[in-house]
Amino acid sequence: MIPRRKSIAIKVGGVQVGGDAPVSVQSMTNTDTADVAATVRQINELAAAGCEIVRSAVPNREAAAALKEIKRRITIPLIADIHFDYRLALMSLEAGVDGLRINPGNIGGLEKVAAVVEAARPGKIPIRIGVNAGSLEKDLLKLYGGLSPEALAESALRHIRLLERLGYGEIKISLKASHVPLMIDAYRLLAVKVAYPLHVGVTEAGTLRSGSIKSAVGIGALLSMGIGDTIRVSLTGDPLHEVGVGYEILKSLGLRRRGVELISCPTCGRTGIDIISIAERVEELLSGVEEPLKVAVMGCVVNGPGEAGHADVGIAGGKGEGLLFRKGQVIRKVPENKLVEELVREVEKIIKEENNT
Repeated sequence: MIPRRKSIAIKVGGVQVGGDAPVSVQSMTNTDTADVAATVRQINELAAAGCEIVRSAVPNREAAAALKEIKRRITIPLIADIHFDYRLALMSLEAGVDGLRINPGNIGGLEKVAAVVEAARPGKIPIRIGVNAGSLEKDLLKLYGGLSPEALAESALRHIRLLERLGYGEIKISLKASHVPLMIDAYRLLAVKVAYPLHVGVTEAGTLRSGSIKSAVGIGALLSMGIGDTIRVSLTGDPLHEVGVGYEILKSLGLRRRGVELISCPTCGRTGIDIISIAERVEELLSGVEEPLKVAVMGCVVNGPGEAGHADVGIAGGKGEGLLFRKGQVIRKVPENKLVEELVREVEKIIKEENNT
């Protein structure tokens, strides 16, 4: 197991962030928050995909007014994303949100920040200090000679000190940038200066393909150092993809187990079956499985039997056929045109057996 940075535990609704809690997976709605039906529908779809905390933009009073009904119709914690107008934060808290994402520096002076803190204090509602490379304070850019890890970390510390002056410690922090090395260095700097939980992500990462790669590198690098208590993969498109990619990052590091971990070979001249279409079909058919299972789809006799044997269920291909493995044991030989069907059936058997124990 990767040694985790020791952090203070806070509660976002019913989800603990920090301390000894698992790294949680977040996403953000892209609906008009004032459209209650559309926002609730998207949040419930995200929850079904495994999203544990969701955030919604609150750019105006109409959005803030919708939060109470949205909160009533969802099952996961809801965070209100606020900029510039502290009154929207107050409305969101009154609506019963489970957390706020604000920059204390852009919602007014100390008096306005204090008003938000006093409204959050009775329910211990966490405030995320969300520092973003795209909106860093001008005086810090001047002080540090431009955008730098030190400038990002100092921005966060400035906001932390402000909340600490008000006696408020229900804090989590993010230091997001679209440039991966900058983002990694900023988090590393801050991680040794404070014990608050860290929300990790690469902001404006890009589309599904490029954004997933940047997020895996940035988030994965930090998590491999033990830095990060909750993550959000920021992608241009359907936020459902963010949840899936988030879990894949965590699974690859052994930090979470949810759904199927598919192991498939890259193919080569030794492959005797159509491993590409078989792997794609298996991934599609098992995409809705929530149970943490390892499934191997291998194409030849070199590494195939070993990988398939170490999986919960696996196939090792031969010429026009394959061996079906379950928990390290060969069950039977299966013709190529039946491999997908037999493998999926074996997965279903395992799930049924485990649910009945």
